[in-house]
Amino acid sequence: MRLQVVNPASLAAPNGFSHGVLAPRDGRLLFVAGMAGWSEGQAGEPPAFAEQFARALDQLLAVVREAGGEAADVARMTVYVTDLAEYRAARAALARIWRERFGRHYPAMALLEVKGLVDRGARVEIEATAVLPGRAEP
Repeated sequence: MRLQVVNPASLAAPNGFSHGVLAPRDGRLLFVAGMAGWSEGQAGEPPAFAEQFARALDQLLAVVREAGGEAADVARMTVYVTDLAEYRAARAALARIWRERFGRHYPAMALLEVKGLVDRGARVEIEATAVLPGRAEP
């Protein structure tokens, strides 16, 4: 059994996320730390918001794949942004970036606007939980 999306008919229809995701009992949980779209130790200037979003997703997926999973194994995700208006203005580009990496898979998600992120210049950071196939080691 893989992840099962749970979107009750009594709630507003989700758009770009799922209300809930049911994980199989025999899956392995992978908790992915916040992946920032920019690290202050990098050379050059911080890229635009959409590129930072893509970088954060790529880093998150690198961790998931290293653990033996894939994009469809991501069960929940929290996206932190420093400017909600900038996020909204970039939605068309973000949707394209999302589909390139996740297709039509939409985990349970939350979007939070925050005052700032640890890495100066970072405008987006993403943390997630994935449920990978197989039994957990005892």
